[in-house]
Amino acid sequence: MPYALREAFSAFRRAPLLTALSVVAIAFSLLVVGLFGLTAYNIHLAITGVEERVEVVAYLRDSASEAQVGIAREEIAAMPEVSELRYVSKTEALATAMRELSEFRDLFLDMEANPLPASIEVRLRPGSRDPTTVEALAATLAAYPFVEDVRFGQEWLERIFVLRRIAGGVALVIGGAFAAVAAIIIGSAVRVAVFARRDEISIMRLVGATDGFIRLPFLLEGLITGILGGAVAVGLTFLAYRIVSVALIEVAWIPVEWVLLGVLAGTALGFAASALAVRRHLRAV
Repeated sequence: MPYALREAFSAFRRAPLLTALSVVAIAFSLLVVGLFGLTAYNIHLAITGVEERVEVVAYLRDSASEAQVGIAREEIAAMPEVSELRYVSKTEALATAMRELSEFRDLFLDMEANPLPASIEVRLRPGSRDPTTVEALAATLAAYPFVEDVRFGQEWLERIFVLRRIAGGVALVIGGAFAAVAAIIIGSAVRVAVFARRDEISIMRLVGATDGFIRLPFLLEGLITGILGGAVAVGLTFLAYRIVSVALIEVAWIPVEWVLLGVLAGTALGFAASALAVRRHLRAV
């Protein structure tokens, strides 16, 4: 292992430009993923905050009896996806409207009858706030004959979930493209190193060195390159996070697990690219 490490670091000194290009390529490939990961994580936090306020509101007909509403409330509260249920009477609805829409207070007072309907407000449990579950619950509430209308903000709820999926997909595509470029550059660096040491490799084979022994320095070179690239990507992502937080809008930093995963991804990318390149090019020596 000491010999392999010495040879790996010697390779960096022999081809510093290619080493730097390899590190930069890995760093930029993971930086793209990191930036989209940062965006996706903050979108996730925003969606989670919105989801906590997601509720389905069933507006009742004036003809609904107390018995009908009472039975419906018991049935709805027993549903597994429901976390909280609140009945809002016509009087409460009018009082809330007068409080929140103070500019229309006089208009409400001049009305001979209360125009606002009673309603049942339903909040869902975590994990049951996706569009499919919300739509299913809305359809269930709408099936009651005394329910006049059901609202739950269908359009914006679907758009938020679509936005999260798009962010994740774009990160994978662009990050994958940069990762491919990084693999090509690392492969080129390994190829140059192999052919620069072809005489030494031939002598090592003559004295009985195994292919595994010969490959190890190149694999360590790719491994170290990947670690450096991952670390640089984390640093650049954190720099972007600080700039955005200070200059534009406060955002949350990604979890530590994601940071470690980024470094591991860079390490794996560097090792895999080196392994494929050295396996291919050693045959030509």
